[in-house]
Amino acid sequence: MSRFNERIRAVAFDLDGTLIDTMGDLAASVNLMLGMLGAKELPELRVRALVGNGVETLVRRALDESVGSSATHAAQRSAALALFRRVYGQNLYKHSKVYPGAVKTLQALSRAGLALCCITNKDSAFAEPLLKQAGLSEFLSFTLCADRAEDRKPSPNLLQAACSRLGIAPAEMLYVGDSVMDIAAARAAGSPVIAVSYGYGKDHAGGPGDVQPDGCVDDLTEIVALCVLQTSDKPHLKLYNTGAA
Repeated sequence: MSRFNERIRAVAFDLDGTLIDTMGDLAASVNLMLGMLGAKELPELRVRALVGNGVETLVRRALDESVGSSATHAAQRSAALALFRRVYGQNLYKHSKVYPGAVKTLQALSRAGLALCCITNKDSAFAEPLLKQAGLSEFLSFTLCADRAEDRKPSPNLLQAACSRLGIAPAEMLYVGDSVMDIAAARAAGSPVIAVSYGYGKDHAGGPGDVQPDGCVDDLTEIVALCVLQTSDKPHLKLYNTGAA
């Protein structure tokens, strides 16, 4: 296990598949949308594999898989997207669950004096109320969402914007996520990155090149365990590469 040190002053987290297991509500909302359109439902495992690049992509993929891409058209996709937004917006935290250790981790890092934020490809219309309903927003300084397609990870835009807002260099912000998109975004931004072994990332085939994290954890609390917090005006974290890189 190799060791590396970074002067970390902030920790940013992905949302879906990292802080909150949202698959239950996403799958239920996708299938309710499909049912309202007279299309066949999809198994949750299939919906899980379609998540990861924004709501428009999720709806398009689900609709195409349900009825066949050759049978869909622009008007149908637009109607499906509107239906999904309405249905999911009303069911953000019915079946979703905060991952074990998430609250404990956020509390510990916050007590250590680190700035915390969320950076997600989820629309702000969903992400912000979801974090509030889940009781996590109180630990976060802010949440940045990919409401514009050009800001979606693997773009580094939101990570760079977070660093600018915090007044720190990218190397001073650790990013924690579950997918190759998260890792690629952090790499492009110049931030260290830790991947969680759970979540949805492993279900996504392909990705932007052969990107690897600086480490991998099975539980969010391991981030705290892997960090040596030094009490000072500018806290430091010592991260230990877990062998994933």
